[in-house]
Amino acid sequence: MAIKVSAAILLVTAGLAQADTAQRADGPYQTLPYTPSLDVASMDPSIDACEDLYAYACGGWRKNNPIPADQSSWTVFGKLHAENQHYLWGILEDAGKPSAGRTPAQQKIGDYFAACMDVDAVEKAGSAALTADLARIEALPDKRALGAWAGELQARTGSTGMFFAVGAEQDARDATRIIAAIDAGGIGLPDRDYYVQDDAHSKDTRARYADHVAKMFGLLGEAATAAHADAAVVLRIEVALAKATLSRAEQRDRYKMYHRQTLAGLQKLAPAFDWQAYFTAAGMQPEPWFNVSQPAFLKELDARIAAESLPDLKTYMRWTLLDATANYLSKGFVDEDFAFYRAYLRGVQADEPRWKKCVTWVDRDLPEALGREFVVRAFPDAIKTKALLMTQQIEAAMKQRLERVDWMRSATKKEALQKLVKIRNKIGYPDVWRDYSQLNIERGDFFGNVTRAIAFEARRQAAKIGQPVDRDEWELSAPTVNAFYDWQLNDMNFPAGVLLPPLFDPKLDDAPNYGDTAGTIGHELTHAFDDQGRLYDGDGNLRDWWGERDAMNFESRAQCIRNQYSQYVIVDDVKVNAALTSGEDIADLGGELLAWMAWQEQTRSMQLSAADGLSPEQRFFVGFAQWACSNERPEKLRMDAIVDPHSPQRHRINGVVSNMPEFAAAFHCKPGQGLIKPPEKVCKIW
Repeated sequence: MAIKVSAAILLVTAGLAQADTAQRADGPYQTLPYTPSLDVASMDPSIDACEDLYAYACGGWRKNNPIPADQSSWTVFGKLHAENQHYLWGILEDAGKPSAGRTPAQQKIGDYFAACMDVDAVEKAGSAALTADLARIEALPDKRALGAWAGELQARTGSTGMFFAVGAEQDARDATRIIAAIDAGGIGLPDRDYYVQDDAHSKDTRARYADHVAKMFGLLGEAATAAHADAAVVLRIEVALAKATLSRAEQRDRYKMYHRQTLAGLQKLAPAFDWQAYFTAAGMQPEPWFNVSQPAFLKELDARIAAESLPDLKTYMRWTLLDATANYLSKGFVDEDFAFYRAYLRGVQADEPRWKKCVTWVDRDLPEALGREFVVRAFPDAIKTKALLMTQQIEAAMKQRLERVDWMRSATKKEALQKLVKIRNKIGYPDVWRDYSQLNIERGDFFGNVTRAIAFEARRQAAKIGQPVDRDEWELSAPTVNAFYDWQLNDMNFPAGVLLPPLFDPKLDDAPNYGDTAGTIGHELTHAFDDQGRLYDGDGNLRDWWGERDAMNFESRAQCIRNQYSQYVIVDDVKVNAALTSGEDIADLGGELLAWMAWQEQTRSMQLSAADGLSPEQRFFVGFAQWACSNERPEKLRMDAIVDPHSPQRHRINGVVSNMPEFAAAFHCKPGQGLIKPPEKVCKIW
């Protein structure tokens, strides 16, 4: 007989189904739309699954879901995110109506949103909010004054494009404490590779970037000749900083990214910059030590400050301020920012509507105030309970796999099992919501709200330095459609937004839900033991707890996956950079193997039957594949090849199942078909 889901789950999710196709207008939603986690209409049965599971499972979806003009891609995750945004829009419109019954949190999110939506006021303000800061930059008397001013500006704008990035992080060598950290930054393009590669596309991008910088200076009132000269200064400085920055693949080596330093040592490393003044202005106390992730970058920054003239450094600072704040200014700045960063770099055809931007900014700046409203309305307790059960089953499956591993010595295996036991799970939303009572939000001051919110978060982060780690804090807001594993906290994070249909669907049988959501849980758990996660112990310390032979055995198995994925084409002649995507590729495969085991355990005593013309096993794999249905613009694919640690969606599906004999059995595949490897070629780590 067919699988039945619990009546309790069906009852609490009934409201999700009420918002159907009638609620597709571009307006706020009062209820969330419903899409099943396995949608037969999204499939293309004319494709042989054994040749291309992704096309078989997603062909219909790709045909029926063209990329919206304001997006660089359109995916199942992206579509759910967009639906959540419509729903949050409804929440914010309600919260924005002045009434005596509003809670303080509702007042803040409602007034922030209302101020953001007041386009007339934003247009009238133009760039006036920058006038005082631009004047102060021009008035800087000498290079030593850069430190204090950069500290103040970064704390108010959140800019990582001004010289370097700074923040608070868990100490990699003592995971119980929070320390200050300095990382490379100082560039306006998405990655250092745009500055250092010599192919025609990279050269064109740099030229267009310089033109963009000049146009933005022009909007501030500079004459064209001066604006282009200033843009050349900006590009020269950024190229130098980019060349001293580690590549994204190099940054995956966590040992290369940890260099404990004292303030006195930092001043000696980069003497041209006044570090004490910087930290004082930023409200940070970098004691007794902090992490300098890329010392070579700071040496180059010091050389730039020493070599560049004060007027040129002021030009660079004016640009970083403008670049960090452009989207909060009047239409001319917003349009030019869009034209370069989204239209040219990502291929987006139209800018997002104002409401969508405002929802995004509220979710960024008041995440737990908005998230609490979302959870109360949209996230049933029964879903959290089911997700917790799945997580426990995935952890039990990982325990079995670790115990059965034949290439790991017993001492290493023991530590791996201890790490597994120490993993904590954050599901749905935090137990205690963040307090925003000290953040002032004014209904008529959008730019001020943004900078005050950024400064509030900067102060909150700075206050952590030197303190014990709060292992209960959440990094993602509850509506976020994403999940992650934290190496140092040794925890898995699954916000409410990623536990809703079509990613998790309580109305359907377990097969597609385990293929999808349990696979996601398994993916994040596998990150604890991927090529980066395995470098951290169960307490979150960067510590080599592997024997030399164990590490060699792991690397030889990981190399099998790298060799496979490095042959996949992303766009044109650009192939997957498997050195960059290795961790995600390992997690994709490990996660689905764990999901299969968990599903087998969950349904062990059930009598399963076919549905929609698919066997239960086939439903598992179609459910797995349909989370990844997507359409992406070539420009975005080209950029992702540089910056995204994930392989393209098609390869994330086909690459995984080609290493799973369970898939071949489910679809009765024959040796030699497109996704079927000879047994000796199958990649396997865990």
